[in-house]
Amino acid sequence: MTRPPVPPFTLETAVQKVRLAEDGWNTRDPEKVAQAYTVDSRWRNRAEFVDGRDAIVAFLRRKWARELDYRLIKELWAFDGNRIAVRFAYECHDDSGNWFRSYGNENWEFDEQGLMRVRHASINDLPITEADRRYHWPLGRRPDDHPGLSELGF
Repeated sequence: MTRPPVPPFTLETAVQKVRLAEDGWNTRDPEKVAQAYTVDSRWRNRAEFVDGRDAIVAFLRRKWARELDYRLIKELWAFDGNRIAVRFAYECHDDSGNWFRSYGNENWEFDEQGLMRVRHASINDLPITEADRRYHWPLGRRPDDHPGLSELGF
């Protein structure tokens, strides 16, 4: 299975790959999101290590069961060959109504078909009030005219 764009990345294709990843995660559909990763993909997400597509699906189900009204923005940081580095921030709340903005960085490595085989994520959580929220689009894909991280000052 090929998942364009494929490496080696250009600025244009790296930006496209980042937006496609953001769009996928904003679906909050674990099975759909997992299709962007190799069957044997390896993750480090905070202090958790995830190996393989089945484990990715299980991880994402747990994640989105507790991170409600999840909205994510990703931005390209750097790229070279088959690697991309991004920064991101997402907002969500827990089942008690407590809101959070989580900031982080990810390092990605892709195979020749454009599937991600390695993902390293470092993430910090900031409690926010509902009034502090900056992501107000309807659940799903971020509208093209919604500001990105740099425009929001994040």
